[in-house]
Amino acid sequence: MSALTAYARLFRLAGPAYVVVAFLGRLPMAMAQLGTLLLVSVTTGRYALGGLAAGALAVANAVGAPVAGSLADRFGQRPVVLVQSLAGAVSLTALTLLAEGRAAPALVVTAAAVTGLALPQVGPLARVRWRPITAGTGPDQRRLVDAAFSYEGAVDEASFALGPALVGVVAVALSPAGALLSGAALLAVFGTAFALHPTARRTGTGPHARPTGRLVTGAFVVLLLAQTAVGTLFGSIQTGTTALATLTGQAGLAGLIHAVLGVGSAVAGIGTAFLPARFRQERRVLAAAAAMVALSWPLLLVGTLPALTATVAVLGFAIAPYMIGVFTLGERVVPPGRTGAAMTALASATGIGYALGSSLAGRLADASGHTAAFGVTVGATVVALLLAVTQQRRLAAAVRAVQPVAEGAPASTAPAAPVLAP
Repeated sequence: MSALTAYARLFRLAGPAYVVVAFLGRLPMAMAQLGTLLLVSVTTGRYALGGLAAGALAVANAVGAPVAGSLADRFGQRPVVLVQSLAGAVSLTALTLLAEGRAAPALVVTAAAVTGLALPQVGPLARVRWRPITAGTGPDQRRLVDAAFSYEGAVDEASFALGPALVGVVAVALSPAGALLSGAALLAVFGTAFALHPTARRTGTGPHARPTGRLVTGAFVVLLLAQTAVGTLFGSIQTGTTALATLTGQAGLAGLIHAVLGVGSAVAGIGTAFLPARFRQERRVLAAAAAMVALSWPLLLVGTLPALTATVAVLGFAIAPYMIGVFTLGERVVPPGRTGAAMTALASATGIGYALGSSLAGRLADASGHTAAFGVTVGATVVALLLAVTQQRRLAAAVRAVQPVAEGAPASTAPAAPVLAP
């Protein structure tokens, strides 16, 4: 089955409404971190406080997301995502009002943390739905699931390109506060729609959807550390970009510049489905990590917004293949019924990395400027490469140990039907 055929079949199985809702439902998360960083930095004039608030949001989301993922594994995604979507919309609105009202820093940071706890991880939970969506496709299922993860990686990157771009556009046209309020509105509408979509009924049900077996293994810890590294990359790049854009008097362009990172990444993500199956996932992670190191160091030389834009555009082509490989391995090294917890835990690791990256880069930017902030980015890519180089055998062995069990689970022999079919 070719990659194009796999993509077409996936979209037929899920239905067009699901594709739209699952994409728009993840935009608020992509907007929240940069929106918080920009709003708090502008209203207080302190990058460190902006980075602290954005980091608090990310850490709180990282703490809450695996809990929500485990609940979704047990009870299904519909009730969990519905509650989170509505609570997240309210929390984003409250955070905006507090920041605009010049509330005490501790109160603003606390509100950011509460917001992080409430925000749903639509992207990771969307990944969980693809295996039940493709159930009944027989020997084609593994190829379809691989294509689905490539698609999800590309869509995640597209959302993290469009999300910051929306923050930048609304911040320039209206205000940073308007950007966060826009995210709240999107979450209330499309987060709810994602929760109520018929595909949600296929999660948290059936004998192989119940939580069984160990989630935390040596291989999974490696993947968590790998995602922490790429989260650090994201947080430090956003902070360094904001610092340079503000220095040049164009703070509102920070989101638009950071969006360029996601554009190249999304294109590369779609392309990973065309790679041959013999190019194993752990090898893909290694190749992508090496590319991130090679493409990140020019950030230490940039001093203008055009140069920064060009540099992050090229760097983006290495990021999605890296993350797709990590998430695909995450789905393969955990027992059946643990995928919701696994996917949200990996997303949480990204959030923790973002918090580390934005906080450390914020302090360095305050002290020494944007170049110091980008030094954190380069360091994160080196960590990612060291992990990939040293853990190849462990990851390959973990896949071999779990996959025969997962693939030996009984599946329906009936032809797969579109989820939206009556």
